[in-house]
Amino acid sequence: MSLSSAEFLVAFLVAAAAGTAVFFHAERHRIRHPSAWASFVFLFLIVGLPSYALHVRRVRRSRR
Repeated sequence: MSLSSAEFLVAFLVAAAAGTAVFFHAERHRIRHPSAWASFVFLFLIVGLPSYALHVRRVRRSRR
């Protein structure tokens, strides 16, 4: 089982879009280390995005 060039490109673009969205979201909501979160989401999307969502939820609860 191997990826075609088109499948790789789609996966790369999805991961890049998610990482970029996380970076801008973290900047806007003053989450610490936005570039680290964006890199984590880009490299490990399946684990990184849920981890970021849980982290944001925890930060929001502590700010109340």
